[in-house]
Amino acid sequence: MLYAEVAVTVPVRLNQTFHYRVPEVLQQELSRFSRVEVPFANRVVQGFVIGFSPPPPTAKIKDIKRVIEKEPFLNEELLITAEWLVQRYLCSIGDALQCIAGPPGSKKKYQESVLVAAVDQNVLTGLVRAPKQKETLEVALAKPGLSKSELAKLAGVSLSVVNTLLAKGYLKEICQSQDSEATPIQAKKPNLTKEQEDAVQQLRRVLQSAQPSAWLLYGVTGSGKTEVYLRTIEEVLRQQRQAIVLVPEISLTPQMVERFRSRFGSKIALLHSALSQGERYAEKDRIKSGEASVVLGARSAIFAPVPNLGLVIIDEEHETSYKQDETPKYHAREVALQRAAQSGAAVILGSATPAMESFCRARPGGPYTLLTLTKRIEDRELPKIQIVDLRQELGLGNRSIFSLTLQRALTRRLERLEKCILFLNRRGLASIVVCRQCGQVMKCPHCDISLTLHSDGWLKCHYCSYQTRSPVICPHCSSRIIRSFGVGTQRVEEEMNRLFPTCKVLRMDADTTTRKGSHKKLLEAFIHGDAQVLIGTQMIAKGLDIPQVTLVGVISADVTLHMPDFRAAERTFQLLTQVAGRAGRGQTPGEVIIQTYDPEHFSIRTAQRHDYLKFYQKEMITRQALQYPPFSHLIRVLFSGINEADVLAAAHWWQGQLTTTKQSSGFQKIEILGPAPAGIPKIKDRYRWQLIIKGSISKEIRSVAAQVLEQAGLRFKQVAVSIDVDPVSM
Repeated sequence: MLYAEVAVTVPVRLNQTFHYRVPEVLQQELSRFSRVEVPFANRVVQGFVIGFSPPPPTAKIKDIKRVIEKEPFLNEELLITAEWLVQRYLCSIGDALQCIAGPPGSKKKYQESVLVAAVDQNVLTGLVRAPKQKETLEVALAKPGLSKSELAKLAGVSLSVVNTLLAKGYLKEICQSQDSEATPIQAKKPNLTKEQEDAVQQLRRVLQSAQPSAWLLYGVTGSGKTEVYLRTIEEVLRQQRQAIVLVPEISLTPQMVERFRSRFGSKIALLHSALSQGERYAEKDRIKSGEASVVLGARSAIFAPVPNLGLVIIDEEHETSYKQDETPKYHAREVALQRAAQSGAAVILGSATPAMESFCRARPGGPYTLLTLTKRIEDRELPKIQIVDLRQELGLGNRSIFSLTLQRALTRRLERLEKCILFLNRRGLASIVVCRQCGQVMKCPHCDISLTLHSDGWLKCHYCSYQTRSPVICPHCSSRIIRSFGVGTQRVEEEMNRLFPTCKVLRMDADTTTRKGSHKKLLEAFIHGDAQVLIGTQMIAKGLDIPQVTLVGVISADVTLHMPDFRAAERTFQLLTQVAGRAGRGQTPGEVIIQTYDPEHFSIRTAQRHDYLKFYQKEMITRQALQYPPFSHLIRVLFSGINEADVLAAAHWWQGQLTTTKQSSGFQKIEILGPAPAGIPKIKDRYRWQLIIKGSISKEIRSVAAQVLEQAGLRFKQVAVSIDVDPVSM
């Protein structure tokens, strides 16, 4: 009889696995790492086979139901990574393997077809009497590589029109792996600056040693960090090893994707959440076989099944999107360092505004080596930044959300046909709607948060998607004096249209980018002249390299500055520096105008001077005084449930157990803070309370948390407990 040891993907103890009998009919198709379905506590769940061994004599053994996936791209090296995830982020081994393997796929989907047009201009001219067919072919010519449904949707026709064109031979189906886009364009490589050359030489030397190492590439915006990445990858490929390149959000960096495609062609594999299961399976298959040796993707691409990892690059390493929200709440930067240690690979962390923790690690004697790029390529100037005190605008008689300084700058740039970016990290028309009579704020009935007014007259919750019409009469006191306050991106768009009615404007935020590919379309429209002004949230602060942009306006620097989080000043400095870096990347010098009610704040002043080192030094004084990271480590334990009394009971039990455990373990320098209401005390009808475990040694606080997690078991069945080791947001 054959027995398999299975790690199930449901909440269990950290390293807990279960034995199952392998039915005879499944023995041929089952192997180590297979994804299976098994009965578990009166239901059927998924799991991964991590070995074969006889069960304990007292165990009640059930049969494996079926094999979902014979080869889910797991291997011995990724199993070691999973075991590390369990210890580092206090998750079960099943959750760790599920996170690494991703959703199941199958080889059948590998052969998904895409369409290319097989016509010339004469055929199009001959389709005058079939306008839908003509329009569909024009779309197919402009965008080769769409699926049937994608082409029909883009052309605004039914699938029957696409099938008719296929039957006529005007469209041709090809296997996705034959995508002609994958052919590299042998563009001339730019000359390296001295700083770039020095960085590349140092990295080449360490890559030749095949020893694990970590490098912080700190370079001002526009200094050519991407070219350093590309040259370093060339060295890795020369050694016949593989590279993983992470970007914060791949849909926001189409220009970077194109640069990598043009340099490495079919050696590039893309991994991100917008891929279908079949597309993801196909890419992972190419990676595992070694056909694709450069993996470019978002956070989860760090788990790509590369056979011989030589290099991991994390671009914009300070970005919070590298931290996973769901269990296991891993940080891609830490996983990269672990995989590099296992494989003898190098890690490059690149940023113009490195995370405080990263720059601290790059001090002399630290675990990172610092590389710096202090100048923009071609010695282009960094943009001049002007700060506008919004408190003075009313005194000047200006009631617009645009200061007079910003209005004049916009007028000058638009007259010269230059492009402008307006940044505000809040979507919607207004942030709150309030009754002036009784003070009632219109709140979401399911979340403890105010509703945001949008231009269509709807109040929307950005957490649970609840929406309702903006009231004419106050539901609390029946007053008609309802007013909206605060500013969102829709309000900026309205004001732009009012002040500059002939100017074409595009808006890029979560409301305008819900469809697949919408980010790319909006950016292409802006680049190709369909609009002179791009308005957006933090989406537009990342990765844009548009030479024609000469003005950046920050509508309010205060949105992130006064958030109840010890990282508020750091986030503000990073956002201002990054969005300012979008200006002046061509021959014309850039200009940046930052509007604020707090013009003397050090994060705004140091951003004005592009002075990261000064910001770092001042912020580190505050962090050290309060013993915040990087001078301590934190674990956030979040409790949520429908009944607030149950949630509080669980939080208090944990607080008591944590206190007892730290004392019995002899870890006297650990603090237990709370319980206290979470930043947003209720989301989706679930009450939320939290505890913070704080200590100077990460291993100690993780040990205490793990012990209490084991003791808790299923004690509080109605309360969800979420463990976040090294949280990036409080």
